[in-house]
Amino acid sequence: MAENLIERSIQERVAHALIFEVCAILSFTPIISWVTGKPLLDIGVLTLVISTVAILWNMLYNYLFDGLQNHLRFKRGLWVRVMHAVMFEFGLIFFVVPMAAWWLSISLVEAFWLDIGILLLFLPYTMLFNYAYDKVRERLFESADRSCQLEQ
Repeated sequence: MAENLIERSIQERVAHALIFEVCAILSFTPIISWVTGKPLLDIGVLTLVISTVAILWNMLYNYLFDGLQNHLRFKRGLWVRVMHAVMFEFGLIFFVVPMAAWWLSISLVEAFWLDIGILLLFLPYTMLFNYAYDKVRERLFESADRSCQLEQ
């Protein structure tokens, strides 16, 4: 049985990450500001910084994870994916919680719970965003394929 392989260029991966982060910032900044009672500008700057940290951590983490996989020769089954996600989030908490506590002048415990709340917002957002992205991408490639066929 042939697998559906998706090959994405670096440009598409960067565009995907940027669209994901911009939509997240625009969607969640007002909600987080309202829930925390902190000024919109403070939350906006914090979410922008957290987005940047998340992107940089994602690149470093996946580079290190790929190196570990190459060294230990394990397959990426369900449990490896679960551990991959959990370890990524723990690493992100390590970077984000102290920064959020400092920026918002709150305790580390309050920043930790804020981060957990944001994580719970991001789980469904990530799933829905990527599902919608895949559908839009599929339609764009189908129409591009049809255009190429018509030109031939």
